[in-house]
Amino acid sequence: MTLQQLEYIVSLDEYRHYVTAAEHCFVSQPNLTMQVKKLEDEIGVRIFDRDKKPLQPTEIGKEVIIRARQILRESKQLKEFVNHEKESMEGEFTIGIIPTLAPYLLPQFLPLFMKENPSVHLKIQELQTSQIISQLENGTIDIGFLVTPLNESAIKEIPVFYEPFLLYLPENHRFLNEKLMLAEDLDPSEVLVLEEGHCFREQALAICKEAKYGSSIGFDYQSGSIEALKSLVQNGVGYTLVPELSVRDDLDSVHVRRFTNPEPVREVSIVVHSSYIKESVINRLKDTIQKVIPRRLLEGQAVVKFDWK
Repeated sequence: MTLQQLEYIVSLDEYRHYVTAAEHCFVSQPNLTMQVKKLEDEIGVRIFDRDKKPLQPTEIGKEVIIRARQILRESKQLKEFVNHEKESMEGEFTIGIIPTLAPYLLPQFLPLFMKENPSVHLKIQELQTSQIISQLENGTIDIGFLVTPLNESAIKEIPVFYEPFLLYLPENHRFLNEKLMLAEDLDPSEVLVLEEGHCFREQALAICKEAKYGSSIGFDYQSGSIEALKSLVQNGVGYTLVPELSVRDDLDSVHVRRFTNPEPVREVSIVVHSSYIKESVINRLKDTIQKVIPRRLLEGQAVVKFDWK
């Protein structure tokens, strides 16, 4: 039984003529006749008495048609409800964002987003990638901001921008003589990385994989904060990799060096469960972010993207 078949019997009841009903439904008369017959065979009753002129519904057919009209009305209401939900920009939404994005991305776009969408209330939590995936799947949060690709079949990814990795150096380091850095010149024994569980750690280590030095010498310091790593570097303890937004206002600093093209980048995306329908909220978040971040981060040009999983 299909909604289309129900529309056919309602149209037949209204026009009492196969050709006219078919024209109204924009189908051929043989197709409409066949579908009505299939419906009658499925439910085991005759809906129309074809021996009467004009065509008349049977007594049981009258009841079937009444219920068909009710189902079609409810179907229309359901579609209208879903369309409203997709387009609505009001309500409360829970967002999970990874710690290496939160302090740099939220201050950039959140004030403008809240100003332009006063009927929206956002509940924002800093979570690691695995927590965001899990909570999207169980419905604890609505939307995530993290680094992709995830390769999760139940998660929909909406790429927003591509953020370069930069090298953050202490004063008087030998690399300060270089305008652009090569990944293979890095010494993993000097690189400070985030602690286990941060996707940024895996991406930083992926960049260092091509380094020509071994990693069995020196020290291994792990932190949960990019700002803590930067502070250590400023005081002469090793060097680290940082996302560009974390030094957005300090790109000309003596501490910062870019890599040669193609730059290594991370793909930053909005992620939702595949069943999530609030397209308007997703699109508005994406549009607002893309208004405020540097244009070069939107290009996604010749870059090296890391599938950190």
